[in-house]
Amino acid sequence: MIQSYKKNPTLAENYDSIIIGSGMGSLTAGAILAKEGQKVLVLERHYIAGGFTHIFKRKGFEWDVGIHYIGEVQRKTSVIKKLFDYISDAQIQWADMGAVYDKIIIGDKEYDFVKGVENFKNKMLTYFPDEKQAIDAYVNLVFKAIKTSQKFYMDKALPPIMSSLIGGKMRKPFYNFSDKTTYEVLSSITKNEELIKVLSGQYGDYGLPPKQSSFVMHAAVAKHYFAGGSFPIGGSSEIAKTIDKVIEKAGGTILISAEVDEIIIKNNKAVGVQMKDGKTFTAKNIISGAGIMTTYNKLIPSDIAEKHQLKQQLQTVKRSVSHACLYIGLKGSPEELKLPKTNYWIYPNNIDHDTAIDNYVHNLNADFPVVYISFPSAKDPDWTNRYPGKSTIDIITLLPYDGFKNWDGTKWMKRGEEYEALKEKISKRLLEVLFKHIPQAKDKIEHYELSTPLTTKHFINYDEGEIYGLDHTPKRFRQKFLKPRTPIKNFYLTGQDVVTAGVAAALFSGVITTSAMTGKNIIKKVMKG
Repeated sequence: MIQSYKKNPTLAENYDSIIIGSGMGSLTAGAILAKEGQKVLVLERHYIAGGFTHIFKRKGFEWDVGIHYIGEVQRKTSVIKKLFDYISDAQIQWADMGAVYDKIIIGDKEYDFVKGVENFKNKMLTYFPDEKQAIDAYVNLVFKAIKTSQKFYMDKALPPIMSSLIGGKMRKPFYNFSDKTTYEVLSSITKNEELIKVLSGQYGDYGLPPKQSSFVMHAAVAKHYFAGGSFPIGGSSEIAKTIDKVIEKAGGTILISAEVDEIIIKNNKAVGVQMKDGKTFTAKNIISGAGIMTTYNKLIPSDIAEKHQLKQQLQTVKRSVSHACLYIGLKGSPEELKLPKTNYWIYPNNIDHDTAIDNYVHNLNADFPVVYISFPSAKDPDWTNRYPGKSTIDIITLLPYDGFKNWDGTKWMKRGEEYEALKEKISKRLLEVLFKHIPQAKDKIEHYELSTPLTTKHFINYDEGEIYGLDHTPKRFRQKFLKPRTPIKNFYLTGQDVVTAGVAAALFSGVITTSAMTGKNIIKKVMKG
């Protein structure tokens, strides 16, 4: 049964634009098009909208699934703040996480990432007093790389003729940074392996260790948080909730439990969607925010995919990592339990990030290569109003999909005893890490449950439970087909595959997609707002 945020939605048969999926890119595109006067239909196959921005509730607790912190929303003039204000009619409010947004923990040593570029550099100097030159060079390179990215992403929105004329020039400076791995760049400015390990301590935000990740992906994350981290007041469900009103105002609707079976294409032109229940909707434009793998493998009729060799394109990119997340509910308020707002990134000692991952992939009983701990209830000033005397913690680690293939095709929450036993084993190991760093949580846990790559597959519809869409290798950024326009007329892509991982990047994907569709300078409108 199809439902909406409204109890009885009035559905039309025809829309200006239909958007498949309700992740951040889709919601951004939907809100922008609504502000352009379009009647938009957003189709979400699950019972809750928002993609990785959605929440779930269980046993009297609430957890945010994918939003752990957002950068650059405290400054009124920042592009990200302006964008969030534009798509939500300025209804999303943000709480600052304080001076220390990330704590990198290696063995028994702790390294704080503090907000403010000069503060960050000075703090790093206290840990690495002989590395002033390297630390300065690092920050400069991050800013340089980001500067080149503006034209690179602008090129993605250009009409093909324009792109073939001037696109090469726009992309070239970016490739100077994107063709190098994070490790190549960092090891060119310092030989101190511990400093390299610390500076790349947020690699979990994009899923690839330094010797595999493109430096531009690393730079995007590092720069994004230099001004500190923030959390949506009222939880991340506020994002979809506020955007829904903007879409509704223009006569559009977000539908949940609405699974698309296939995109209807006639004479190489997208004209509508066929739903799983047989119903069809038509529109002038169709946008998929369901991820390029899912879109080309499942939603495009196979003869059309073959004609344009869409599946061959997919051979040039790889799926990103999959993960486990342990959602924990505790008795006691964040204040009573003295839970920090700072995120913890915990790494094994005496081993570099790449080797740690390699060891773990070959043996799941090896040390976790990374354990990320987030304290959402401590970050949200409204939490205690909604859940007095309670707290939550999320713990995330990498978890290869291969270990869960045996249960592929089984039903969510009904995967059998062996699966539950494996989950319990992983949960216990993650709790051990938590108690080492937050011992006061030990006797306060009321509920915990682990999501696996199969859970992500079930809710996000990524085939191997990948968290960040496509891998952010140097090769990925050379793939010109990762852009909003497709070879099919009136059919567009949005979401993290068009830009990069992360909520801010998905926001920009919505801008790039709608700019390509409308031919308008959307970002100029946003900045005026």
